[in-house]
Amino acid sequence: MNQLSHHRRPGVFLTADWRYLSMVNFEIAPELLVAWLPEGTESDEFQGKTLVTLFGMRFCNTRVLRIPVPFHRDFSEVNLRFYVRRVTAGGVRPGIVVIKEIVPLRAVAWVARTLFQENFEAHPMRHQIDSNENGVTAKYEWCRERQWSGLTVRAAGEAREPAAGSVEEFVTERYFGYTRLPNGGTAEFEVQRSPWRIWCATEACLHGDMTATYGETFAEVLSATYHSAWIADGSPAAAHRSVVVVPGKPVRRGT
Repeated sequence: MNQLSHHRRPGVFLTADWRYLSMVNFEIAPELLVAWLPEGTESDEFQGKTLVTLFGMRFCNTRVLRIPVPFHRDFSEVNLRFYVRRVTAGGVRPGIVVIKEIVPLRAVAWVARTLFQENFEAHPMRHQIDSNENGVTAKYEWCRERQWSGLTVRAAGEAREPAAGSVEEFVTERYFGYTRLPNGGTAEFEVQRSPWRIWCATEACLHGDMTATYGETFAEVLSATYHSAWIADGSPAAAHRSVVVVPGKPVRRGT
């Protein structure tokens, strides 16, 4: 489990094995993310570059409040995210902000939207994982308006822990997530897990209509040559309940 914090955590909401995490990173102009930046956080850069990541993964053995939910234990997810940090009295917390998450289960998307104000969508999904002595290939796809889109990452070599100061460490060594709430406030959640090992990518590609999923601005970013890519082996993970760390404006109620 991560040793980045020693504060008292809220209870665990979800546990799962996160496996075969495919990450394709792109440079983006920082001003394009201002509207997504939660109050109380600041953009985090790698060597002066602002990155967004298209991120595919497998959820396996999923449990909600420690309880396995029938037909909702194993599924894929694809999300688009960027990187922030929040300065606290206990130190700096490197984190992520998810722009959009795609899952194949409507119930999962509904819970995320309703309870956590996360931007989830439910679409049919499929995946293909090939692992042998020659390397690892992970492919994640989603179907929107009868058209399949997705990402494929091929990697080779021995899986290793990210080198200190590398882009792999910058992207993967993050244990906090932040959400910009509708009232202008900010919610924070923490994930406990072991560090991941990385297979370096030999090839990464995206296909399909990214504009339909992410809009013209992000689709243009995702159409450029990627900055870096890899596959992480993954680990068991425990996501804690979110807490409001920056209060928003009071909601006016009708009389």
